[in-house]
Amino acid sequence: MQTLITADELHSLLGSAEPPHVLDVRWRLDQPDGSADHRAGHIPGAVYVDLDHELSDHGRPAVAGRHPLPRHETLQQAARRWGLLPGRTVVVHDDLQNLAAARAWWLLRRAGVHDVRVLDGALEAWRRAGLPLEEGDVRPEPSTIRLQDPQRDVTDTAAAAAVDLESVRDLSSRLSQGLPADAVLLDVRAPERFRGEHEPIDPRAGHIPGARNLPTAGNVDAAGRFLTPQALRERLLAAGADDHRPVVSYCGSGVNAAHATLAAHLAGFDAVLYPGSFSQWSQHAELEVAVGE
Repeated sequence: MQTLITADELHSLLGSAEPPHVLDVRWRLDQPDGSADHRAGHIPGAVYVDLDHELSDHGRPAVAGRHPLPRHETLQQAARRWGLLPGRTVVVHDDLQNLAAARAWWLLRRAGVHDVRVLDGALEAWRRAGLPLEEGDVRPEPSTIRLQDPQRDVTDTAAAAAVDLESVRDLSSRLSQGLPADAVLLDVRAPERFRGEHEPIDPRAGHIPGARNLPTAGNVDAAGRFLTPQALRERLLAAGADDHRPVVSYCGSGVNAAHATLAAHLAGFDAVLYPGSFSQWSQHAELEVAVGE
């Protein structure tokens, strides 16, 4: 199944008999509510997605991190609000290199939506192609789509390629049993946060022992488009990945790690996401935190 889609390809599909659903997942740490920007100009027909309230759960940082997975009912109600129809292609994007949109891609795939594509280059690619934007709110006819629970099999790493390790104690146990020998654990935050030199949000600075640093920003080019599958593959191989063990990615709160999971998927690796990420791990004083390279 195709994963990325170009702006021209999306524009063509929007004029077809069964146009795809387009989801605008604008979010950033310093501006989590992207609805105003969405109303000011979006791809025609695109529905705004609230990452904080529709793609995440809240209120339990010590249990599940700052952006834990949404409850099944939350995601299903959101998908119905978006008007998603069974069997219809879904295209997701944001306005920041698809760092937030990858969260929607990962969750919807886990929830049983098979054809989910990411607009390569995000909204900027659409603008650069000179394609039209529309203003205002988009309120599609609500649907009755039924989704699978995105938290199913969250601790079963053999269940599928898109598996996560939500339980921090389960991950701790795996590490103590030699997870680095069974998987490559990647911390995709900025190098200074990985080394523990700067931590603006979480209670402790550093990284999960055994992790290697591979910042998410390196997955895309200057235009925000993903590197070629071969270039992504070479980048991951240099970080210790191989075809015989899964690539486990984590970040601060599990958002950017979905982008890293998407990159590993494009490169042909068994891509695993730890949604609680360092915001969950660092809450537990009994769990070791490493600093330095």
